[in-house]
Amino acid sequence: MVHLIKLRGFMAFMAMVFLNAFVDLGHKIVVQNTVFKVYDGTTQVVLTAILNALILLPFVLLFTPAGFLSDRHPKPQVMRVAAAAAVALTLLITLCYHLGWFWPAFAMTLLLGAQAALYSPAKYGYIRELVGATRLTSANGAVQAMSTVAILAGVFFFSLLFEGFLDGATPASPGDALLRIAPIGWWLVGCSVIELILAMRLPAAPAGAPDLTLDFAHYRRAGYLRDTLRSLRGRESSFLSIVGLAIFWAIAQVVLAVYPEYAEHELHVYNTVIVQGLLACSGIGIVIGSLLSAWLSRDHIETGLVPIGAFGVSFALLLLPSLDALLPQAAAFIMLGIFGGLFVIPLNALIQYNAGDRERGRVLAANNFVQNVVMLAFLGLTVLLSLQGLASRGIFFALLLVAFGGALFTVYKLPHALVRIIAGMVITQRYRIEVIGFDRIPQQGGVLLLGNHVSWIDWAILQIASPRPIRFVMERAIYERWYLKWFLDSFGVIPIGSGASRDALADVRTALNAGEVVGIFPEGAISRSGHLGEFKRGYESAAKDANGVIVPFYLRGLWGSTFSRSSARLRVLRGSSPHLARARPTRRVRRRSPSCRAATTTLACL
Repeated sequence: MVHLIKLRGFMAFMAMVFLNAFVDLGHKIVVQNTVFKVYDGTTQVVLTAILNALILLPFVLLFTPAGFLSDRHPKPQVMRVAAAAAVALTLLITLCYHLGWFWPAFAMTLLLGAQAALYSPAKYGYIRELVGATRLTSANGAVQAMSTVAILAGVFFFSLLFEGFLDGATPASPGDALLRIAPIGWWLVGCSVIELILAMRLPAAPAGAPDLTLDFAHYRRAGYLRDTLRSLRGRESSFLSIVGLAIFWAIAQVVLAVYPEYAEHELHVYNTVIVQGLLACSGIGIVIGSLLSAWLSRDHIETGLVPIGAFGVSFALLLLPSLDALLPQAAAFIMLGIFGGLFVIPLNALIQYNAGDRERGRVLAANNFVQNVVMLAFLGLTVLLSLQGLASRGIFFALLLVAFGGALFTVYKLPHALVRIIAGMVITQRYRIEVIGFDRIPQQGGVLLLGNHVSWIDWAILQIASPRPIRFVMERAIYERWYLKWFLDSFGVIPIGSGASRDALADVRTALNAGEVVGIFPEGAISRSGHLGEFKRGYESAAKDANGVIVPFYLRGLWGSTFSRSSARLRVLRGSSPHLARARPTRRVRRRSPSCRAATTTLACL
């Protein structure tokens, strides 16, 4: 994380992220605690769900304008305007507090949601412009951690202020509660002013795309929405990432809406600080999970964390309604957050990585749209189930079924991700993987990876380093072994043999035209000397008339290991004896993916 801190403007950006989440949450906590103090039962669940819906609804309604603003104008400029709007809104909210206007203050949550909806695509789009593609996962982990720290701080800070200003009194009405806690509004105003000052210190960013125009007639007919969603459906990785994030945050929203009522009736807890503190434990977990995800990914996007996170979230949801004591409840919330962080950080990084420069704002706005539609649907279903008399414990078990089904679907759609994280855990016990030229891998379209073959685990190293799944070409004799075939089919392996090489190369061409990534080791065998061998004929016909690019790569540091075909004599001659290997058990494995021109000293360009 040190390399991020040294970047100009990064700390100002992180402070902005903190204050934005802190202010948005502060008002929500005030209103939510007021509901908690004055109402109970079904009314409390319904009002809490509506409060959350008011925050989410603008992300749905303002999906297209938010994306266009972020793509058309420099993102720091959009964030400055949004920060100025936050100052005006917090002043109006403070006025509502001092006048005891509960329902106008309740409705102001919608305007804060609108400000956040316009701010969000610019914020997340600015991350890549600020740190670049290589540090994208680390930066996302830092941003998610900072946002969660802001949530944790806001929950405790504003709940303590709320209880402190009430001073043990039981408010007769929601308006009476606001009159008592009115000074909290000035904390919101002060934080908003600081956020605006920080926004003015952000480094300049690309000018955007001023030629983009918004056709209001097309917008009213939801044409932009259909166009963007149609485009995303054609990019399975991005679309599934968006759906996965939507389901996770929808589950989180329902937990936030249901848990206060569960705490009252099942745990007999009535203090808002304790209730909000237990919910905040999930935030502690998200901070840990986000930083852990950033550390495990470092200079690549580790999608293998996604299925692990999905199953972990399911297990935490199983524990929550099964535990009665407060300490185990807190531990379950921390677990929920940790696995949630492992789940969401790689998916956020994938969405930003795969989006083009001229569309990143609209893609991120589409991400917000899908997430908030799903969250609204889950909250609406929660209200209906509550009105039908389903207890909060039953709603928790319904969430468990959704989460577990999502985890199974994740493994079904991303089998390579689970295998690569398991392989990575084993491999990284002996090897430290360094990825050079990560940003040279195209975000979209067909890619033919060509490189040297030095060990039995080259495929695993490549898949760990690549943000996109790779279909490898494999010798048919190995592929057709009965105990491997079913497994290899799930990864889309393309078998090749001397008798049917033409068909295999046609399959490679079809995959490239479909926008997939295909890996070929043109030497046709593992090198015994560690040097690049002669390329076999035929691979060039796979690239002929195919839509895609060729990316050469070079693997270094694996020859001489247990997984290579090096002999003891060659290792001694080349200064890599078994004794030396044991003396240095951690090896550096480099994967180079520069342009063809830059790689000609190592690998012939096709």
